[in-house]
Amino acid sequence: MAADSEVSVSLCSPSLALAAGAAAVSPLTASPGLSLQPESEVFEITDFTTASEWERFISKIEEVLNDWKLIGISSGKPLEKGIFTTGAWEEKSDEILFADFRFSITHHYLVQEPSDKDGKEEVVEDALPLHMQDLLCMNNDFPPRAHCLVRWYGLREFVVIAPAASNDAVLSESKCNLLLSSVSIALGNTGCQVPVFVQIHHKWRRMYVGECQGPGVRTDFEMVHLRKVPNQYTHLSGLLDVFKTKIGCPLTPLPPVSMAIRLTYVLQDWQQYFWPQQPPDIDALVGGEVGGLEFGKLPFGACEDPISELHLATTWPHLTEGIIVDNDVYSDLDPVQAPQWSVRVRKADNPQCLLGDFLTEFFKLCRRKESTDEILGRSAFEEEGKEVADITQALSKLTEPAPVPIHKLSVTNMVHSAKKKIRKHRGVDESPLNNDVLNTILLFLFPDAADKLADGFESRASTSAGNNPPPESEDYNLFNQFKSAPSDSLTYKLALCLCMINFYHGGVKGVAHLWQEFVLEMRYRWENNYIIPGLANGPPDLRCCLLHQKLQMLNCCIERKKARDEGKRGSMSDRSPGGTSRDTGKGADHSGDNPDKEVGKSWESWSDSEEEFFECLSDAEDLKGNGQENGKRGAKEGNKEPVNVKPEGRLHPHGKLMLLHPGEPLYIPITQEPAPMTEDLLEEQSEVLAKLGTSAEGAHLRARMQSACLLSDMESFKAANPGCCLEDFVRWYSPRDYIEEEVVDEKGNRVIKGELSARMKIPSNMWVEAWETAKPVPARRQKRLFDDTREAEKVLHYLAVQKPADLARHLLPCIIHAAVLKVKEEETLEDISSVKKIIKQIISHSSKVLRFPSPEDKKLEEIIAQIMSVEAIIARARSLKAKFGVEKCENEEEKEDLQRFVNCLLEQPEVSVVGAGRGPAGSIIHKLFINSQRLTESSDEVSAMPPPDEELRRLGSPEERRLNPGAVSDFPPPTGREVILRTTVPRPAPYSKPLPQRMYSVLTKEDFRLAGAFSADTTFF
Repeated sequence: MAADSEVSVSLCSPSLALAAGAAAVSPLTASPGLSLQPESEVFEITDFTTASEWERFISKIEEVLNDWKLIGISSGKPLEKGIFTTGAWEEKSDEILFADFRFSITHHYLVQEPSDKDGKEEVVEDALPLHMQDLLCMNNDFPPRAHCLVRWYGLREFVVIAPAASNDAVLSESKCNLLLSSVSIALGNTGCQVPVFVQIHHKWRRMYVGECQGPGVRTDFEMVHLRKVPNQYTHLSGLLDVFKTKIGCPLTPLPPVSMAIRLTYVLQDWQQYFWPQQPPDIDALVGGEVGGLEFGKLPFGACEDPISELHLATTWPHLTEGIIVDNDVYSDLDPVQAPQWSVRVRKADNPQCLLGDFLTEFFKLCRRKESTDEILGRSAFEEEGKEVADITQALSKLTEPAPVPIHKLSVTNMVHSAKKKIRKHRGVDESPLNNDVLNTILLFLFPDAADKLADGFESRASTSAGNNPPPESEDYNLFNQFKSAPSDSLTYKLALCLCMINFYHGGVKGVAHLWQEFVLEMRYRWENNYIIPGLANGPPDLRCCLLHQKLQMLNCCIERKKARDEGKRGSMSDRSPGGTSRDTGKGADHSGDNPDKEVGKSWESWSDSEEEFFECLSDAEDLKGNGQENGKRGAKEGNKEPVNVKPEGRLHPHGKLMLLHPGEPLYIPITQEPAPMTEDLLEEQSEVLAKLGTSAEGAHLRARMQSACLLSDMESFKAANPGCCLEDFVRWYSPRDYIEEEVVDEKGNRVIKGELSARMKIPSNMWVEAWETAKPVPARRQKRLFDDTREAEKVLHYLAVQKPADLARHLLPCIIHAAVLKVKEEETLEDISSVKKIIKQIISHSSKVLRFPSPEDKKLEEIIAQIMSVEAIIARARSLKAKFGVEKCENEEEKEDLQRFVNCLLEQPEVSVVGAGRGPAGSIIHKLFINSQRLTESSDEVSAMPPPDEELRRLGSPEERRLNPGAVSDFPPPTGREVILRTTVPRPAPYSKPLPQRMYSVLTKEDFRLAGAFSADTTFF
């Protein structure tokens, strides 16, 4: 008895046990007959009160339930209809250990607003736990999207304990019982009323057992999962027998059983008769179209039906036992008579869509490694390489007077040189692109080549690539965000052509061939002074992609060269000065009337030979000719220029300003335009300037390099205004640096006196140094700031060395830009709200990714995947519209209802059919199933099959067809049968508290599952 009491104490209080153990040992250590042990030695005491692994596991479950505040009575509002689908579900997870086996414990719960009333005031002593009440709730049977336990038991909150590793499983019955016992003890110790489930067997089987406890009540959650279905469970009467046997109610007669039944039918044989879009004929080439697709327009749509199946769920939500008959020989469950219909569509896995295929194939080009030479064989530029082996010879040759331009430019002339060289190394039949396709593309890219006079090139009217948005619209300005090119530009059209060639005509070989022809055309236009169409006037637009900037730079070079060559042919007397002035001061209103006209008659009208002659003058001759014998003296006298020099290079008088010392009118000079720059040249220039360092010498050299344009303008100003001084130049060039104030002179008169600003008076000021260095040389005789010959050769070389992969990288922003415009255009026809949101996300995402020089492939793939998803959604919308005959519907009200129904199918997991089988949508679905059944019965009679309406009239009413055993059924056998049985009975004794009982059954082709929740009164049991 002492031993027993000692054990009970030890179990209750380990600290007392330890104290007792210490007391038992102390007499031994204090005995006078025994020597004392050294203090360093300690006796090992076996503590039999240490918790086992099982107890630790239970304690850990209790600890997690406490942390999540799942202890005590649960409260909540009654469940609203559809809340399981529309509400927000959240979950919390943790890990617990049983010995060395890891389990994950997860709390799933529906987020609900707290009830207005204080739950403590409404606590009823005998109230059932909230989750037992949920078992009987009929508002949320068969939710379309929810956790499987929610669908099977109708619970709003539960906890699941499952093996943490995906390949672990609890298989043995003893381990299952041990886990269930652990849950039962933890629930009893904590008073938690939330159901707790344990996942057993392999995870793919979704097998759970669980328990829910309340004051004096307990619900056991049990499950059966079979592959082969016993015959007696395939109908309602057999399931009722199983349910009644399981609850074992001692009462007679039994309380009525409430039933909810859902039969699901699948429609598959429909896409071939209702899919409207046919794949394009890629062999056709008529009138500038390839495969029925115009050049410059991306294709759109799915080549196969993006909707693979339609699932019709017919539901009887509230039935009582005895109202209907459903056994192995007869059934009252006719889907046409079901009070509720709901539909969901199954989307095809990755349907083949044209736009998505185009983008994917073009993106694959970015990963190719081959150069154009490796793809096409020996280079078409190989022979030219012999002629231009020495770059100096090439430059001198290119700067010789150009021959008289050809009066007519045709496609044949354009591609003649390229074809001539290609044929030497490759037969005509071996060319990736045939002549018809190539000529059509080149005519599309260069419409000015179609038998137009050479004089007509000056107009340079941009040719639109299809129905482009107006320039002021948001869609047109997308190129700013994507760093692509305007949708009416040559670069944009080239990208679309290369994309189409890559997909339809030869892949990477066709791309390389077209690019080679394009580069040859660029050189042809440079050598013959033909402006490139489809490019905006002015310097390169840094908002566009680098390739577009290079083409704009080449156009600038052609313009300069063309103006210079035209000036050579004109007589000296006809040369009237022009040019855009650099008048940033008070004379700006006189200089900008017609800048485009002035560009052609600037300093560039002088030939290179004249330029070289004047650049070779010695300093002594130049000084002597201009009367500048003492530069220092001139600086001391106000930096004035001698007046005995004939003025040159005048544009027009300023109109308001006069020279300070001679008192003559100030003339605005003809100046050189600053050299246009592409972004790679700007980056290169900034790197060079940065490498000069921060030393005084480096800073001085950097300033001199940056002041080349300033020096040129000073020389032009001196030539146009003999006798001028630095103050005159500053008054015109930078008015803010010339400060004027009113003062009183010696005679007492108020006069305006001016002086240079403080920054202009700093010692060693770059402006002063440049002014002293500058000589009176008009712009036409200065060294060119922009060497168009050199820059054009650099651009042409840059284009020639581009690999197809580099080209694809350059043009991918244009392709994405075009794809977004295409998607927006197609979306406006369908008006789908979810698609609008996705398009905005695509634009936002793309604008962030594409502005970087080398975006990551992963991010580009994400953008392409988003565009493909939008295309698939729009294709699904069109497929459903065609199937439900939205466009053919003549009744406007019905048409709107069908349109709304189709939109809901795209955005919601399941959509209720208004009017069930008798509504507009229900009638169409019924006809679809009838057609499918007729085709299944006799595929040979498809052509002779009468229309659905006539067939329905011929077969009579649904009731007549159902009673006719020989008639073909309107619907196939149900793919899934779901039944929910509910009742409230006392268990286990007749005098026990009546408690909710529920059983869910689902029968499909693959398996059969029973999920039961059976409650019992535990007060006396």
